[in-house]
Amino acid sequence: MSTDYLKRILTSKVYDVAVESPLEFAPQVSARIHNKVYLKREDTQAVFSFKLRGAYNKMANLSSADLKRGVIAASAGNHAQGVALSARKLDCRAVIVMPVTSPQVKVDAVRALGGEVVLEGESFTEAYEHARELEKKEKLTFVHPFDDPDVIAGQGTIGMEILRQRPGPIDAVFISIGGGGLIAGVAAYIKQLRPEIKVIGVQTVDSAAMARSVQAGRRITLNDVGLFSDGTAVKQVGLENFKLVRQYVDDFVLVDTDAIAAAIKDVFQDTRSVLEPAGALALAGAKRYAMQNKWKDKHLVAIASGANMNFDRLRFVAERADVGEAREALFALSIPEKRGSFLRLCEAVGSRSVTEFNYRISDAEQAHVFVGLQISAEAEIEKLANAFRKKGFATLDLTGNEMAKTHLRYMVGGHSNLAEHELLFRFEFPERPGALMKFLGAMSPDWNISLFHYRNQGDDYGRILVGIQVPPADKKTFKAFLDGLGYPHWNESDNPAYRLFL
Repeated sequence: MSTDYLKRILTSKVYDVAVESPLEFAPQVSARIHNKVYLKREDTQAVFSFKLRGAYNKMANLSSADLKRGVIAASAGNHAQGVALSARKLDCRAVIVMPVTSPQVKVDAVRALGGEVVLEGESFTEAYEHARELEKKEKLTFVHPFDDPDVIAGQGTIGMEILRQRPGPIDAVFISIGGGGLIAGVAAYIKQLRPEIKVIGVQTVDSAAMARSVQAGRRITLNDVGLFSDGTAVKQVGLENFKLVRQYVDDFVLVDTDAIAAAIKDVFQDTRSVLEPAGALALAGAKRYAMQNKWKDKHLVAIASGANMNFDRLRFVAERADVGEAREALFALSIPEKRGSFLRLCEAVGSRSVTEFNYRISDAEQAHVFVGLQISAEAEIEKLANAFRKKGFATLDLTGNEMAKTHLRYMVGGHSNLAEHELLFRFEFPERPGALMKFLGAMSPDWNISLFHYRNQGDDYGRILVGIQVPPADKKTFKAFLDGLGYPHWNESDNPAYRLFL
């Protein structure tokens, strides 16, 4: 198998559509993490991602009869554009099934490249199933986004370029993982020619299908996947990809939304380019892995895999980047309702810049304050917390609290005595016109909504915080309702920030 992939990669037909992307030194992030970081700039490809490599290599190896009949693919974005561009180059028909939730900017991009867009299903899975039906009905050839040897080999040409562009020392290459096409191809090439180089896969904590599958020794299917890094939001990795990853990948590192947002900011500061979340995932992983292993003066390569970013999404990225880079700390403080308390709080804050300050009187004895402060290093968070406690303030660190960062900072209010039997849940749903009303319509009329927060963040997915009054006798029915709703959800009823502020 290994020799076969080496030959496949060396003979891949990607350069009719792809360019040899630059391998660029990133000076600012390198200085900050005390390692030499190089970015493999796949965001500079014609469709702003690496996906056209695998798509074209697959299609260029099809017979003339297959090309004449045409190809079909299922994708919400980058693979769709790669297939459409390849089809235009090869003068063949391309049908792309995209979820109805796909951002209009991506749908328009596929159509502009000549692809026939079919909008079907709420998710990639539903779009994929419909594409398989059309494949049989219209006798088209399916171009899989990752689980195909020709697609894997096409992506593997990135590894070939990295070794050619940097013949000097490379300690580790960091690669984002969705279905596994990119890492399978790059790892198969690098580990056969330079086995001393570590190949490290990067996934989000809420979409770690590959890392969990390798740990389990078999492919597992996730019930839900995090939606921020939509380009890697895959519930089950490919079979061929899984085999190659088990054989060649050395390690995995998981990162969260804030770390990805910080990496997007890092790349912008060094290159003035804006990556999409999946595109910055590898750099986020490189930073985290280097910190965890206390690496210094290592040579690290991170594949910047794509830049198909919705512009409106930048608002959310900017808000979360400072937390991910340990530039903002969030706290809930309880202060006595008496003279001098506010002054003592100001003394504890000192000369730091305040990013957020929300105050709500609680009772005659105390008040609760939600405060955000600029910091320069993660170690300062505990020092600040200790300073608050020394001043006599009960202190809760909310820097890593997802509910606090996404919702609470916009809605500090106070608990209502009318909210009996209230359960608090976070939900994510595909964002498009009318989606919020559809979500509300799906909520059962049998339970009263006692709290609701939604804020359009310009993202592909909406985030909602809902308080629902569910009597204890209805718990079983309510669980069935949640399972039937079909949206990723998290129970926040025991979140300490909820008890303090909402």
